[in-house]
Amino acid sequence: MTTTAPLLLITADPSDPLAHLALRYAQAYLKDISADDTQTNNNDNPNTKRPLLNVFFYGDSAHLANRLRWQSADQMNLTKEWQMLAEQYQLPLPVCVSTALSRGVSDTDNSTRHQLDGDNLATGFTLVG
Repeated sequence: MTTTAPLLLITADPSDPLAHLALRYAQAYLKDISADDTQTNNNDNPNTKRPLLNVFFYGDSAHLANRLRWQSADQMNLTKEWQMLAEQYQLPLPVCVSTALSRGVSDTDNSTRHQLDGDNLATGFTLVG
């Protein structure tokens, strides 16, 4: 039986408490399934890794993918926190390309395609869609 990983759709701006809640949820969920020895690999294929968590950044949450977004030292840097979580759990960080571009977040390919002056996509994030 194949199990589908849940999807965490993140839409809140980084300054919104819901953006912090989404990160805390992802951290707790990933920690829980990593510690859960009863959750086994896919029975049909023992070499398949167990599903983790799918995340998708949409709307104002695209600001999290901006590597130029400055955060004061007294507040949590959500961009860095997502990057660390992604590295720890090999978690992709896809961002809706249209909502990212409309908020001034671009990768190299889209900057070239749309004749923008540069790119500012944070490491670990990808524009999709």
